[in-house]
Amino acid sequence: MSEENLKLNMSGSFKKEDSAAYFGQSGCGFSEVKLKNEIEEEVEPIVIQASEIKSEEGIEIFEEPIAFTGKSYFVKLDLTQTEEKPYQFSNLKNHQRKNTGEKLYQCSQCDKTFTSKGNIVNHLRTHSGEKPYQCSQCDKAFSQNGNLVKHLRTHTEEKPYQCSQCDKAFSYKGVLVKHHRTHTGEKPYQCRQCGKVFTQKNSLRIHLRTHTGEKPYQCSQCYEALSLSSNLGKHQKTHTGEKPYQCNQCDKAFMQNSLLKSYLMTHTGEKPYQCCQCNKAFSWKTHLIDHMRTHTGEKSYQCSQCDKTFSYKGDLVKHQRTHTGEKPYQCRHCGKVFSQKSSLRFHLKTHAGETPYQCRQFDI
Repeated sequence: MSEENLKLNMSGSFKKEDSAAYFGQSGCGFSEVKLKNEIEEEVEPIVIQASEIKSEEGIEIFEEPIAFTGKSYFVKLDLTQTEEKPYQFSNLKNHQRKNTGEKLYQCSQCDKTFTSKGNIVNHLRTHSGEKPYQCSQCDKAFSQNGNLVKHLRTHTEEKPYQCSQCDKAFSYKGVLVKHHRTHTGEKPYQCRQCGKVFTQKNSLRIHLRTHTGEKPYQCSQCYEALSLSSNLGKHQKTHTGEKPYQCNQCDKAFMQNSLLKSYLMTHTGEKPYQCCQCNKAFSWKTHLIDHMRTHTGEKSYQCSQCDKTFSYKGDLVKHQRTHTGEKPYQCRHCGKVFSQKSSLRFHLKTHAGETPYQCRQFDI
């Protein structure tokens, strides 16, 4: 059977006199073929051999036989109960384009091209803002049906993706893939500049900002730029003075829930973060991370204006003031300004009459 005959079948122009050529002399006649609406039984898929499907240049597209169901005269097989996965003939050309890289559909508003009509329809909604898929349980709408299906799981709490190594389940396949890496230890994303590896692509993207100095999130009140969106939210609370997280054992309050949780350990004495190399324990995870650098010698914070590197972010911030001349700490008694908080603290003792550093041999 030739590709030409398949195209005839697709176009609906297949004639009775063509039936012998299509089915072969020993096959069934055209009169025995039922139209799509009349089909009552499953029809075996047509198997197209690799040698029968060629590109315009005569090069074979497929290495293995692929099964197709006809569009006009054959009904799609119900394969939900079987493992068989034939391709519908109407998708043959889309499938060929995946192998050839041909992209016939070009966006009229940008220069992006696509292999299938469905893909360009979805893409065009990024320009038009159209969101035809509406959630029936809330007012959210989506540009693609697949995104609506995923969203609905937030209402149903359906978690169809089960981890094969533990009892955790997830609403999204992508989250399951990331979770699997906690079992395998796989870290497929590597920084080209320092060799650090990460389990998630987003973590690598954030890490790269330590090399580039990129700070895309800017405060609207003081114009300070930050590298993380979450840090911007925290920073903005320094302007409002908002501290919604209150300690239930004293009157201290915090801007972030994580800070409150860590602070509560000062009451309990709990130190859950332990160094695996020297057994030192810490109440705060960030303190453990900082401490680990004393063992590794890692200096991941690089100055964007010179080649100096630092183990701690705080040290980098202090160093950058040598370039900018910034002195954010001011004495409330005499107005003197300092680049570091420790320098201001030491200066204040001169107003209090303290002499913290006294000679041990002579009384002055």
